[in-house]
Amino acid sequence: MEITAGGLLEVRITPADVGKRVSVRRVEAVVSGSPEFTDTVGVLTSWDQGVLLITKKDGQSVRISESSLVAGKIVPPAPARRRGPAASFEELSRVAARAWQPLESERLGDWTLRAAAGFTRRANSVLPLGDPGIPLDDALARVTSWYARRSLPAYVQVATGAAGTQEMLGAELERRGWASEVSAEVRIGALAPVGDVDAPTAEAVRLTRVPDEEWLGRYGKVSDPDLARRMLVEGPSVWFAALPGGRAIGRCVVDGRWAGFAAVTVDPAHRREGLATAVMAALARRALEEGASAAWLQVETDNPGALALYDGLGFARHHTYHHYRAAS
Repeated sequence: MEITAGGLLEVRITPADVGKRVSVRRVEAVVSGSPEFTDTVGVLTSWDQGVLLITKKDGQSVRISESSLVAGKIVPPAPARRRGPAASFEELSRVAARAWQPLESERLGDWTLRAAAGFTRRANSVLPLGDPGIPLDDALARVTSWYARRSLPAYVQVATGAAGTQEMLGAELERRGWASEVSAEVRIGALAPVGDVDAPTAEAVRLTRVPDEEWLGRYGKVSDPDLARRMLVEGPSVWFAALPGGRAIGRCVVDGRWAGFAAVTVDPAHRREGLATAVMAALARRALEEGASAAWLQVETDNPGALALYDGLGFARHHTYHHYRAAS
């Protein structure tokens, strides 16, 4: 917190600082005559009628009464990562988009509208990497109309928690009644340690370019196998991994220096046997052979088992993204 020469806390932010990353301290409660304080760090997305709205790195919005503030200051962007590959938000977003390609897309300024008959939200949502080129309300009207013509709900993918992410856009969507339905972390790490992990079962993993019926059955999110195959094989260099009997599967997309892991799924009867690690190790070794050196993946924030697995393999959060759905 900002402290003056006299040792007093001081509020050094104003409504003119909307859009900047700030740190504030507020009085949360008074217990037995003594104030209890809470600190919040995030992007100041609005300051209207005496209320501040701050979006934290996980996307949570915190409303703070101006009258409760005791200190506040602008803070620099989050420090550079100390492990794993360096990566910008925009670079990772474009790499991830190439790994989940839609069947059709349309540009709206710097936004990309994507549709794939409803198979995965990632391929059926707007990727807003910049300005749509028209006022926001007009852009959202175009978006909802475009998806309605395809009998799909309108989603906008919004990221938080890193330099260049879209906290302001998320706040504007919330003001217009759009709701965040699903949140996921984008994690990155070095690729070689994943390939080097001690996983003897990795030798039994079979790698193919096309998912077979057994793979699709274990994936379990397929209502139209032909559509799923068409979607899943698209990407710069796509590999599918499976252990005999469909005990565990995975998908990897190699794209330059990046290897993107997805669809890592284990038969419930064989969990805690190291099979997910084996699948990822086999895919990592193939990606290393193709020249990749860095790895990324997306994991929903309510999946503690997967989060623990990726922690153990050295993946750390880069940013979080959220799918906002238009108000019905």
